[in-house]
Amino acid sequence: MSTQSVSAELAKFIASYQWSEVPEQVRHESKRTLLNFFSTALSACFDPTIEKAAKVYGQFSCGPQATLIGRGQRMDILNAAAINTMGANVFDFDDTHFPTIIHPTSPVAPPLLAWSETQKVSGQDFLLCLILGMEAECRIGNAVSPYHYARGWHITSTCGVFGAAMALGRLLGLTEQQLVWALGHASAQASGLVETLGTMSKSISMGNAARNGIVSALLAQQNFDGPAKPLEGVRGFLNVTADHADAQSIVTGLGTRWEVLNNAYKPYPCGVVLNPVLEACLRLSTDAELLQHGLDKIERIELTGHSLLRQRTDRPQIKTGRESQVSAQHAVAVALKRGRAGLAEFSDEAVADATLKPLGAKVCFVDDDSYSVDSAKVVVKLTGAKPIEVMVEVARGAVARPLSDRDIEDKVRTLCNYGKSSVDPEPLIKAVWGLEESADVGQLMKLALGVAVHT
Repeated sequence: MSTQSVSAELAKFIASYQWSEVPEQVRHESKRTLLNFFSTALSACFDPTIEKAAKVYGQFSCGPQATLIGRGQRMDILNAAAINTMGANVFDFDDTHFPTIIHPTSPVAPPLLAWSETQKVSGQDFLLCLILGMEAECRIGNAVSPYHYARGWHITSTCGVFGAAMALGRLLGLTEQQLVWALGHASAQASGLVETLGTMSKSISMGNAARNGIVSALLAQQNFDGPAKPLEGVRGFLNVTADHADAQSIVTGLGTRWEVLNNAYKPYPCGVVLNPVLEACLRLSTDAELLQHGLDKIERIELTGHSLLRQRTDRPQIKTGRESQVSAQHAVAVALKRGRAGLAEFSDEAVADATLKPLGAKVCFVDDDSYSVDSAKVVVKLTGAKPIEVMVEVARGAVARPLSDRDIEDKVRTLCNYGKSSVDPEPLIKAVWGLEESADVGQLMKLALGVAVHT
């Protein structure tokens, strides 16, 4: 197969693949991703980022077509999809694809959910489109990694628009040609910068990935044409946004190798590279020897891990909870001091805790690319005592050490309670597990509506 046909080959697969061909493991994983999505979206439904976005976007809503998860509020399809995507990603607690570090479900599920509220969509059709959209998104991400992120592109935003376009395009029954055009429209709208991480700006490009994916599919449905090679063209997405892009990897093994099986779910609300560090520090927080000496005896906290750990989380001077999600200095200090690593530990309140800053100042990094991003070693050096070391070979929540179905259910319960949406998580959990048998996915969103809270 020539790289000349990558866009067309991907479109052919999206247009023709059938639910009956989807392996059971992939079907089950799609429900796990959706459950995790609802957990994160419900946790942030009244976060200031979402409050502000809903106020602005709501001024331009053309009608109450689709649910804003947890808010007791409805907007038009485009704005509802954008805000639900933002909400799922606000706390950086959403799913993570390896090795790209894309958060695949956040930009792909909301367009499908919003569309499913305007016309009847079966659970099988919904899950198939979710799987195919995520597959396209992650394969395109694989093709531009690691160069794309290194250049400063926020890969979930830039690749998420393709996933959203392909997911809704399949739901709309677009032809192969129309799907290629949809890829072209998505490529014209793919944007997002790493510089925005730790600020509300990141949510804009996340929301745009969902919103623009819908627009891409709907324009293509009207035969609004686009380039023949939007991905692999000389000035197409791959060549413009990455060095040495591997176009062929997008289509190799389609239908036999599934990227959703490389998806992981976070036990902590922070950048995924911090997971092994947090696990090590939580162990240390109950270590008898460290408790005996006391945290005030710590001279130095040495983090050894993949160079991405330092590159993405060496942020000592943070001011907000959003910034704390990508700060090793904060994560280490709060886990050691409080023995917890939940949403409350990555909040503005936690960042304002002056007792954490001296401990965070003792953190230093040792780069070692023989480590995977799922592993890290934490060494605590004490005054007048031997160093204490904890090695985490594979962090909890990694693909090789995944959260169980029950863990994800509990995450829904915990984060739903945190978000104060009034949504009852139990019927929602049951509905997602039974979605394959549902004749109307729109009913699912009624369970996630919640009650409006006026602030």
